[in-house]
Amino acid sequence: MVRVLLYLAVFAALAVGAVWLADRPGEVSVVWQGWRIDTSVAIAAIGVVVLAMLAMLAWGLVRFVFGLPTAFSFASRARRRARGFEAVSRGMVAIGAGDPIAAGRHAVDARRFAGDEPLTLLLEAQAAQLSGDRGRAEAAFKTMLDKPETRVLGLRGLFVEAKRRGDMAAARAFADDAVRRSPSLAWANDALLDFHTSAGDWQAARTAVERRAALRLADKADARRQRAVLLAAEALEARGSEPEKALAAALEATKLAPGLTPAAALAGRMLAERGDVRKAVKLLEAAWKEVSHPDIAAAYLDVRPGDSAQDRLARATTLAKLRPSDPEGVLALAGAAIHACDFQKAREALKPLLAGGASVRVCLLMAELEEAEHGAAGRVREWLSRATRAPRDAAWVADGLVSDSWMPVSPISGRLDAFVWTVPPATLGSHAPGLDDVLADIDDSTPLIEARAEPVEPEPIVTVAPPPPPPSPPAPAPVVEQPKQEVQAPAPPPEPAPVAPPVPAPAAEAKPEPKKAAEPVAAAALDGRLKPVIFPVAHAPDDPGPDEAPPADDKKGKFRLFG
Repeated sequence: MVRVLLYLAVFAALAVGAVWLADRPGEVSVVWQGWRIDTSVAIAAIGVVVLAMLAMLAWGLVRFVFGLPTAFSFASRARRRARGFEAVSRGMVAIGAGDPIAAGRHAVDARRFAGDEPLTLLLEAQAAQLSGDRGRAEAAFKTMLDKPETRVLGLRGLFVEAKRRGDMAAARAFADDAVRRSPSLAWANDALLDFHTSAGDWQAARTAVERRAALRLADKADARRQRAVLLAAEALEARGSEPEKALAAALEATKLAPGLTPAAALAGRMLAERGDVRKAVKLLEAAWKEVSHPDIAAAYLDVRPGDSAQDRLARATTLAKLRPSDPEGVLALAGAAIHACDFQKAREALKPLLAGGASVRVCLLMAELEEAEHGAAGRVREWLSRATRAPRDAAWVADGLVSDSWMPVSPISGRLDAFVWTVPPATLGSHAPGLDDVLADIDDSTPLIEARAEPVEPEPIVTVAPPPPPPSPPAPAPVVEQPKQEVQAPAPPPEPAPVAPPVPAPAAEAKPEPKKAAEPVAAAALDGRLKPVIFPVAHAPDDPGPDEAPPADDKKGKFRLFG
């Protein structure tokens, strides 16, 4: 619209000028080289305009003629540039498709047509990486360092190559240089954080976390959690040498992340050691409300050293009320009740966990309860046997690794705050080596002793022996027959073999010794398969085993979970 108005204004001005000249006629005389030209003013003006247009046309023609070589050179460069960028585009597509041959061919074309353009260098480096030529890739990345616009990209490529060949010192140097040149680089800040945590430099790692948070490279909640984890790691490391520093770091970590179990348990124990019981109780209760963990429960029960078992039971009851029906609270309450000899309360506490499928810790607590209340070795062995097949309890898990204790950094991936308190997957082994294979060889449908008590046909043994007398059949081997006679104590005893020791009659006054009989049976039954592993004999649910007095060195508290 503005242009239309401008054109109209120009035409109006020309029209006004033409009218003005027509209203004021005059004559113009031009004398040149003996020639005289007389004309009106209007015609003279028109002639001047035509001469100006002819001069401009001639000047344009001269410029065109003299500019032809430059134009041809520019067109050639434009064509080469277009072909170079086309090669770069096709090379990137080939890299994305995973075709190293095509990517290398297009990289050569891009180098020939486009020269040392940034995209050409990037294509050449990535094509070399795809084909496995690390030397050519590093050469391309080093060439990028000479140009300001590609220097950071070259540092990134050299960093990746250094990590691939295992040169962590060079990789850290490249990351440091990248952060100095461009502090907002996310990959460089993350790399420095990983290097600091792997080296155990918690102070430098906290500085890196704060820088990432300031540059908005990480979420605020994640940054707070990472700072808390680093403070907890620093507190655990300094606990023995610098207790004041360790306590301050642990308290700061609990402020940043109240549910961080290692920091809360350490802070609670150190406060209790200093005599500040009230603050320790308040801190541990706040942490327990966030997340239930056996370490927090143990620190809470031990908050006042020298307390009686009844006082510990009272604190366990308070802890269980903070999170009703929580399994960890129930386990803490049951363990404290066993130590206080309140066996009925321990059974009532463990009853819901038994109904839902007893875990390993529940089975161990039941074994401890049976030993403390009745001293029944048979029932203890039954619960220990169940513990070998019970579902697993929660543990610290990170990157497929199960750890008994918390660690700030995963030893596998080097990732910060990788450990999570959860139930390990079924593929991760937590039992003793070979125990699952041993238990898999045993028939789960029937108890071990009852299954082996049935008559078993002995395997034929090739021996050289004199022919037996005609009236009596050959006697079985004594090493096989002896265990069968001792195991089948409830049934009528079989007729003794000629070579076997005399078997007492059913009316004999001597009591059978089941313990001495069960051990040879288990050894004979599992001979050849289970010799390398010793495990408790499992009993049927309705056969708790013989009630035997525990050995003299088998003290109460053998299976305790809370000391």
